[in-house]
Amino acid sequence: MGFWSKLIRRKSVEQLQSDAGASTDFRRTMGVWQLTAIGIGAIVGVGVFVLAPHEAALNAGPAVVISFLVAGIGSACAALSYAEFAGMIPVTGSAYTYGYAVLGELPAWIIGWDLLVEYALIVGVVAAGTSNYLQSLIADVTGLHLPIWLQGAYDPAHPDSGRVVNIIAVAVALGMAWIQIMRTEIGARFNTIVVSMKVIGVGIVIVAGAFYVHTSNWTPFIPDLVHDAAATGGTRYGMNGVLAASSIVFFAVFGYDTLTTAAEESKNPQRDLPLAVLASLGISMLMYLAISLVLTGMVPYNGCVDPSQAAGHCDQMILASQAPVSAVFAARDLHWISAIIDIAAVCGIASVVFAFMLGAARIWFALSRDGLLPGWFAKSHPKYGTPYRPTMVLGIFTALAAGFLPIRELAELVNIGTLSAFILICASVLILRIRRPELERRFRTPAIWVLAPLGILFSLFLIIGWPWFENGQYHPIGGLDIITIWRFVIWMAIGLAIYLAYGMRHSKVEAQNRGE
Repeated sequence: MGFWSKLIRRKSVEQLQSDAGASTDFRRTMGVWQLTAIGIGAIVGVGVFVLAPHEAALNAGPAVVISFLVAGIGSACAALSYAEFAGMIPVTGSAYTYGYAVLGELPAWIIGWDLLVEYALIVGVVAAGTSNYLQSLIADVTGLHLPIWLQGAYDPAHPDSGRVVNIIAVAVALGMAWIQIMRTEIGARFNTIVVSMKVIGVGIVIVAGAFYVHTSNWTPFIPDLVHDAAATGGTRYGMNGVLAASSIVFFAVFGYDTLTTAAEESKNPQRDLPLAVLASLGISMLMYLAISLVLTGMVPYNGCVDPSQAAGHCDQMILASQAPVSAVFAARDLHWISAIIDIAAVCGIASVVFAFMLGAARIWFALSRDGLLPGWFAKSHPKYGTPYRPTMVLGIFTALAAGFLPIRELAELVNIGTLSAFILICASVLILRIRRPELERRFRTPAIWVLAPLGILFSLFLIIGWPWFENGQYHPIGGLDIITIWRFVIWMAIGLAIYLAYGMRHSKVEAQNRGE
């Protein structure tokens, strides 16, 4: 087999289906609702408690609802493609495994390497976010505060802060790893309880806030475009702002792909995985739309924390504050609900840590089981039936990252990684429809020739920016920073070097081709 042929060698769908049926690596204990809880846990987090109100204040006004709908359309196109693959190839590895079946080994490795850093980075970033909410909740309930040096990581931008390590973030990352090393059903039950508490908390916020909505706050629904954005801290409205916001809130409407990594732990994966993918996205979108309408109805989108200051001309807008949901209810003298908000926020963010650590460990396991990474990691726990070795390493790595590194800039790598995977998945489902139309598909993406290309275009625009012409000149809206794109290229180059040096020679498919 020639060099280029090795790069595109594929696993057949039939082989993957056979492997899934014969696999004894994991315990099959998850039903459709536990899988759906993993998806909701991954999707609903900072989007409810930070992104929705922030984007209403800074970019879209009440029309942030439209921003979520635009982002949701793009995400739904990818979700439908995931659902078709999940029902057809119910194997641990998610997009990596699907890519192996359709595009070949090197593209599959690129997807797997991409998702591995994306998921691990989300765990580190979100563990730090969980710490902030937990510290706030502890202070509200007990009045106690951690020593300054334990409250957060050292930040070169603020060298005099006195902070050294985010000890709660370390504990959250290690605690989640320990829960996932235990029996899968224990972790799944824990996650289901946490997600249920989050959904109930968000529901209480929506219902309680609905009684204090003034529909006049929704007028104008799409505020006029602010032309001098620099003078308003980057604020912009009009459709320009709505589309810019959609590029940002998109990253609040993915995460359902994490549940497909648990395919080999599902009781009936070909039925349950497609249902869970679509249910988790649908429920999450309803929550986002409801919270956006309630928050922008309770206070003016450009209302000030200091009521003596004129709307839109203030030091701090309510919806752009550090804890915007709490700030909205405080502005309406509803302080009694702050504890519920804090608990829902902690549960919401903790469930994101759980879902993405679960996904990262199983992608790592799949890469190792296929020989592309050392096989030492492809050993399930002899008693608990979990991928304990990659989970243990991820727990330590993410604990160190969350505890000691200010990784805000690196967090943008999550965005480009997810969008790149979505482009490849939407393309793959089209290719497989052409190449293997006879395959049994438990779920078929409707209008595939429209929705899959639409998903590719949405993802591409969110990377490079939405096309926009103003005064006869082309000014793309949104898109990712060029530095982020270069960092992604560097990470992919490192992954390519590992594949050429190790994975290509140790691939299980290569061994089978040699008759070993």
